[in-house]
Amino acid sequence: MDKKYRKVAVGGTFDKFHKGHGRLLEEAFRMGDEVIIGVTSDVFGGKKGDIDPCDTRMSNLRDFLSQYHQKFNVVRLDDTYGPTIQDTSFDAIVVSKETEPAAHEINKIRKKNKMSSLDIIVIDMVSAEDGVPISSTRIRKGEIDRMGHILKKIRNAFR
Repeated sequence: MDKKYRKVAVGGTFDKFHKGHGRLLEEAFRMGDEVIIGVTSDVFGGKKGDIDPCDTRMSNLRDFLSQYHQKFNVVRLDDTYGPTIQDTSFDAIVVSKETEPAAHEINKIRKKNKMSSLDIIVIDMVSAEDGVPISSTRIRKGEIDRMGHILKKIRNAFR
């Protein structure tokens, strides 16, 4: 099957690499001939709290990416937009519903800079066994594992 786009962007913190991250990247690779993956830097990503160092997150990501044989590049993000607001060769961006607003911001900046808008591909969040989306925060808290399996029951505070 031919890819729909020549060059696709995807970005995130990619902390505690999990099934949801994998789904996001699978969609980017399914849609694009070339995929540029932005990973938040320690300074920018650190605003989210206690996360693994950027080099660790990029290394974990490269382990996952070893299964893909098409062209890709992993870049550090120091802001929400990365190379998407300067590089005219991007055709699309793949985001989760959670990060979709950032894609619309990118398109506003691109329009202001007389660049073509990116097609925005939104994927659903991947749910854990309990129906709540898998997140790095939940993994850090020990609620679920990276595949979304429940590790501990959340105790009812009113018992």
